[in-house]
Amino acid sequence: MQRIAVVTGASSGIGAEISRLLARRGWYCVLLARREDRLRALAEEIRGEYELCDVGDREAVDRAAVRILERHSSIHLLVNNAGIPARSTFLEGDPETVMRTNYFGGIWCLRAFLPALEAAAPSDVVNVVSVAGVVAFPPSGPYSASKHAQLAFSRATAAQLRSRGVRVHTVKPGFVETEGFPQGWLPRPMRRFVIGPEKIAEHVVASVEHGRGETTVPRYYAIGGVLQALLPNVLARVLGRPGKP
Repeated sequence: MQRIAVVTGASSGIGAEISRLLARRGWYCVLLARREDRLRALAEEIRGEYELCDVGDREAVDRAAVRILERHSSIHLLVNNAGIPARSTFLEGDPETVMRTNYFGGIWCLRAFLPALEAAAPSDVVNVVSVAGVVAFPPSGPYSASKHAQLAFSRATAAQLRSRGVRVHTVKPGFVETEGFPQGWLPRPMRRFVIGPEKIAEHVVASVEHGRGETTVPRYYAIGGVLQALLPNVLARVLGRPGKP
């Protein structure tokens, strides 16, 4: 039986690379995103299929899931990768849109596809979170908040779904250079720590194959979460200094 994977945010970046790698490993991929031209081209490239879907719209998620489940009653893997950047603080910007896409979108997709995941059990869910889920940066406060929420969702469902044969993996990337998340704003010394989406795709697929659970990639980014957990007041003073981003 061919394994079926649903990948959100698949039109570019990490989602596209995950889909390509899964296809090379023998998976049949169903791609979800908002840009039909990109989705069609990638689906043709990897011999998969696609559905237009804005995961920030719950009704759109439910409609897409109904169409997919009519064709595939069992889903072996759901990759909640869709996300939008938010280079703004809580004092401006649009936190609601960021939260709907980065946090609620994953919840709505899991609920919509859970019956099919249970039908295929043992099956897997991968939530692509971020190190921003454990470290709150002032210039990206709403984005960090959405990723903090997504991390809590991922950890809670990892425990809740284990007994139902669905493994939940939490992947927390550091700085990744993609179309939607360009990293040119970083100071030059920090750019050496930026990696490409192909590395994240390899890590995601390895997590599924080896049952890794919650991981940070690259591993050294985990120190940021440790520092914020142990020394939150010190980190707040450092980040709040004049001249800091």
